Amino acid sequence: MKFFDRLSGAVSVLAIAGTAAFSGPAGLRAQVPEHEVGEIEGVVVDADDGRALAGAEVNILGLRQRATTHGDGTFHLPGMRPGNYLISVARLGYATEAVLVTLTDETAYLTIRLDARPFEIPGLVVTGALMERVSQDVLRPVNVVSGDELQRQLQSTVASTLRAEPGVSMTSVGPATARPVIRGLSGDRVLMLEDGARVGDVSNAGADHATALDPASARRIEVVRGPAALLYGSNALGGVINVIRDEVPSIIPHHVTGSATLQTQTVSNAYAGSASILVPVTEHVPFRLEVSGRDAGDLDTPSGWLANTQTQTYSASAGAAYVGESGYLGASVRAYRNDYGIPGDEAAFEEGVLIEMERTAAKLKGSIERDFGPFHTLEADAAFTSYEHREIEPPEEPETAFQLETLSGDVLARHGSLGPFSSGAVGARGSFEDYGFGGEVETPDARRYTAAVYLFEEIDLNPVRIEAGLRYDWVSVVPLEVDPSATIGTIRDRTFHAASGSLGLLYDVGAGVRVGTSVARAFRTPDIIELFSEGAHLAAYAFELGNPSLDTEVGTGVDVFARWGTETVSAELTGFYNTISGYVFGEDTGATTAEGLAVYQYQGNDARLIGFEGGLDWTVVGDLVAHGSLSYVRGTLADTDEPLPLMPPLSGTLGLEYAPTTWFVRGEAELASEQDRLGAFETTTDGYTVFNASAGVRVTLGGRLNVLTLTLENITDEEY
Repeated sequence: MKFFDRLSGAVSVLAIAGTAAFSGPAGLRAQVPEHEVGEIEGVVVDADDGRALAGAEVNILGLRQRATTHGDGTFHLPGMRPGNYLISVARLGYATEAVLVTLTDETAYLTIRLDARPFEIPGLVVTGALMERVSQDVLRPVNVVSGDELQRQLQSTVASTLRAEPGVSMTSVGPATARPVIRGLSGDRVLMLEDGARVGDVSNAGADHATALDPASARRIEVVRGPAALLYGSNALGGVINVIRDEVPSIIPHHVTGSATLQTQTVSNAYAGSASILVPVTEHVPFRLEVSGRDAGDLDTPSGWLANTQTQTYSASAGAAYVGESGYLGASVRAYRNDYGIPGDEAAFEEGVLIEMERTAAKLKGSIERDFGPFHTLEADAAFTSYEHREIEPPEEPETAFQLETLSGDVLARHGSLGPFSSGAVGARGSFEDYGFGGEVETPDARRYTAAVYLFEEIDLNPVRIEAGLRYDWVSVVPLEVDPSATIGTIRDRTFHAASGSLGLLYDVGAGVRVGTSVARAFRTPDIIELFSEGAHLAAYAFELGNPSLDTEVGTGVDVFARWGTETVSAELTGFYNTISGYVFGEDTGATTAEGLAVYQYQGNDARLIGFEGGLDWTVVGDLVAHGSLSYVRGTLADTDEPLPLMPPLSGTLGLEYAPTTWFVRGEAELASEQDRLGAFETTTDGYTVFNASAGVRVTLGGRLNVLTLTLENITDEEY
């Protein structure tokens, strides 16, 4: 594509004078007496010149308290009881600072000085951990995308936003359908979350199905690489992606705060924007409102315009809560609409297929921070999601339809020091899913019931920390029509149950070096399509045959990693080995239907995946930083020793960035090797190198931190 056809820009207005919502567990809070509620106040300044810093995020480790500094650098953390607190302060262009504060009956006032740093070290991580942790202390490999990095990488989908992260790649059949691949696993094996809750769509039911999740308004995105089923249940063999927005507000802001993002992208003539605002309605009631939208035309490629790849996405949400001294209770509702096209196929439906999808979600969420026997915090949430999906073949005739209604609930009780355990939790989850199918997909309507209980414990033997946990899940799949004479086999009720477990160890060697290892056993229940499908899936250009006798996939994964974090270097290297018994995939039978659709039959085979991933940020001199990442996975069918299909090639990035505190420029190359280790019916893909560049400025105007980013992608017009 032409040089200027790949020009994209983003304008972001961040931290409009006040505090922003943050929801997190309270496992690390100090044991404090029941005294008068107080306040922590302070100011954040540049360590060199004393200049006040607006837009700095102030977090209390172990509590759901978060603030953003005002134009004069000040912040306020009200509703604090006397005790000891660890405060983390982070701001774009500066090193994260941690401060230990002792609060008495009087208000504490702090002056926090931040040192300039040209690269970001992610702050707190909440996904895949029992409680929020500093990123260097998380026991599982985690990517955190926020701040400048999120603004620079922001695309129309979560997958395309994360595609350059270590261990993460992307697959798609059009811009709107991009889905993340973690360590060679995708679809139903990567769990997509929104503020820790499952999205509730059918993106796992076909490569043409988009994820009903817009990253535009995300505050941060966290990626857990590797099995993470202990806290989240089945279907997390590959990993977990959590888009964090804080839809249900859990704190009272000092005064009105919000953010807005505007973006344009010339490669698809796209215009997008999002805005959110958090308002303290009363002393105890915050209200959050958010809207976003994107309008994009067909994609411009080096070979010309790719027809029927347009996208129109709209989303809005509202949330409110009552926040008291001992917790909060709140609710939110979100409406989401995405209309997009699937490029045509020469063998069938040359003009392509149009897809209309709608999702409505309601959440109820609360937390009580009060002693209950050995427990100090009780968290509960419930969610209802209604999803509809229609695939339209020209001339405007709905040919395939999917419907899904989901009702779920979770409860989690946390404890502090208890016997040999420094912290821990017990939890339970239940869900009900009602699937409906129509049109050419001849899959019986079905219901899925899930129940689970789990236990998670930590032992802190400084400098060693041990994590261990157990989980048991029971899943029942009930087709509404039993058919003993179906061509694919007897369509009948199926019940699955499995135990999951994990054990991990992190050792702080010193001098900024940490090493760790973990082993996890996770499982996945075959989805409804894999079990019972027997018909054409038009937008996927496939005729799918289910297998009612499929067994549960059981995965065992081992990770070994090392991290090094200093003022000038942040690096991590991870090696992994995963085995999956009963790995389910659609085998191309080589047959085609009269309409030209390839026939796929779902089968279960044992598989193994081995690989590594690494990332590096290195301050070469002054504000000049070198970035790099590298990822590789090798998938093999154990019984035949043949390559596993849909494996990404060896890939990585190399970048050089000059980043003072108020602006940055960056050049980057995305590289991938040839993939000639192929599954059945796959074709070789050539290696490639794609060059990108970006620049940005951070300007404080009227007490607001504003970020302007300009990105050039695929500068040399590479076709890949």
